[in-house]
Amino acid sequence: MAEQGKAVPTVQVDNERTRVTEWRFAPGAATGWHRHDHDYVVVPMTPGRLKLVDAQGKASFSELTPGVSYFKQAGVEHDVINPNDGEFVFVEVEFK
Repeated sequence: MAEQGKAVPTVQVDNERTRVTEWRFAPGAATGWHRHDHDYVVVPMTPGRLKLVDAQGKASFSELTPGVSYFKQAGVEHDVINPNDGEFVFVEVEFK
């Protein structure tokens, strides 16, 4: 599926220790290439899968379930794309 636009981030909390951002992806929307400078937790709000493209251009898919969180360490580099037919939403919690 071709990219339809950019995912929409809404920062809910941003202080000296934590940043909480809601990410909304229309079908085909992407975050754009980025590097995570902090450890983070993702909390899916909708069911579905995300397409992850790594630094070498290799794509993989991750099946996500609402409320089933996962943790990643700082340093992850990727683009995140919504390959679903509907909107995909998750909340990202970064630890500064």
